[in-house]
Amino acid sequence: MRILYFIIILFATASLSCEKLLLESDGENTPVNNFELMWEIIDRNYSFFEYKNIDWDSIYFSYRPRINNELTDNELFQILSDMLYELRDGHVNLYSGFGNSRNVEWYSLYSPNFNSELLEQYYLGEDYETWGPFYTKIFDSVGYVYIGSFSERIRDADIDAVIERLYDTRGIIFDVRNNSGGFGSSGEIITGRFTDRRRLVSYTLYKSGPGHNDFTPPQPNFVGPLGDRQYAGNVVVLTNRRVYSATNDFVLYMSSLPHVTIMGDTTGGGGGTPYDYELYNGWRFRIPRTMTLAYNGFNVENGIPPDITVRLSANDLRNGIDTIIEAALKHISEAPTSKN
Repeated sequence: MRILYFIIILFATASLSCEKLLLESDGENTPVNNFELMWEIIDRNYSFFEYKNIDWDSIYFSYRPRINNELTDNELFQILSDMLYELRDGHVNLYSGFGNSRNVEWYSLYSPNFNSELLEQYYLGEDYETWGPFYTKIFDSVGYVYIGSFSERIRDADIDAVIERLYDTRGIIFDVRNNSGGFGSSGEIITGRFTDRRRLVSYTLYKSGPGHNDFTPPQPNFVGPLGDRQYAGNVVVLTNRRVYSATNDFVLYMSSLPHVTIMGDTTGGGGGTPYDYELYNGWRFRIPRTMTLAYNGFNVENGIPPDITVRLSANDLRNGIDTIIEAALKHISEAPTSKN
């Protein structure tokens, strides 16, 4: 049916002197073959065509006239990068020996709602404590934890030390603003220190065929208690648009817990696991081929809205105040005390 569709379109658009090549190409390393291979792999494997309402066939006919075998590597790289940008996806990248392409619109079009210098100077100061990637401090019986990246695996000993240090506090602020992801296991490892029992936290759908809507049934994901202690007090997770990928998963998992409040801005999203592919010329690219749904069925690809929206005030920033941290401190101080 798709071949018939292309034939009809080609006749209807005779001005386009191009012809769709299928994967049965001879594999010769030419710009045309590399373009065709990339388009076809994405067509068969990308997760979010339907969700994002992307007409991938239309994009083919838009970009194919720009491709010929006289293109330089730089010219081909730019065209392929432009085509990938149409997916509007931070998990879509092209890697060559001379450059990489990526989409940053998931955060660059929005207010940052975070200032690292403000955090370091006015909140962490010089008397904070660290365990692995965790920066911790206590503000008037409220624990504060900042982790800016999941790029390194989280050790059980580190997160257990954090929980032990903050166990008797009135509440914990867990700040993951500007954490754009890393190891996918991070969310489960941390959430396991805050859940009282095995809980459903999300569903994963895997591509199961070449059709844009060919997925497995939703596969449930659970997180249960981990470590020696679970913190049952009030918890506020701070988010902004640069929260992405594995950190988006962490926010999703924590949002399933009844004693956790998500505060700040909508996360950046990134609800699909990227897979790598290689072109005939050795360039690699990656695209998501899974889809993540929240425990209530909400698709988290474009971000998770907070329970309480708070944005960093420019006036507060000038006065050395983090509006979002202050709102979290106030929220915990006014909430009923929850005992561990």
